[in-house]
Amino acid sequence: MKQPRAWQRMLSGRRLDLLDPTPVDIEIEDIAHGLAFVARWNGQTLGDHAYSVAEHSLLVETLFARISPEAGPKWRLSALLHDAPEYVIGDMISPVKAAVGPAYEDLDQRLAAAIHLRFGLPAVLPAPIRRQIKQADRISAWIEATAIAGFSLPEANRLFGKPPPGLTEGLGITLRPPAQVRAAYLGRHGALMAQI
Repeated sequence: MKQPRAWQRMLSGRRLDLLDPTPVDIEIEDIAHGLAFVARWNGQTLGDHAYSVAEHSLLVETLFARISPEAGPKWRLSALLHDAPEYVIGDMISPVKAAVGPAYEDLDQRLAAAIHLRFGLPAVLPAPIRRQIKQADRISAWIEATAIAGFSLPEANRLFGKPPPGLTEGLGITLRPPAQVRAAYLGRHGALMAQI
């Protein structure tokens, strides 16, 4: 019996094996392009453009820097790349991830390890960094839920936790066409890499 194809061809020409990804097959241009076209909240958001995972990642990196101002560019890069595997596996809302079970988590972790190694990060991030990124991710979800996904404040507070006062000050949701978001993501990635 013929084995099903387990790789995806990227626009860069790379063939990424989803079951056994290697750092040499990871290109930031592929990540930025894919994430700019992947919609958060399954596309169930207000506005003329989908709120992309790339835009979300930029917000998470900003929040991470506020939570952990002493963190250097290496860890800020890890925050920017926190959802990078979704450039090939898409963004699943939490209830779907729970239904799919550990198979999704395993695939996500293998891809994340290859991505981290590609950009000079440890395959598995230190636990304190992971916790701070997760906190930034939950705050971002709260902002998104209340600004563009139709959640009431009490519902968002219950599901995502109310953000600490001042942490979200001056932050909002930006909805841009994919090409603009891709360019912003690439620009931020480049700026962080230049500081490492």
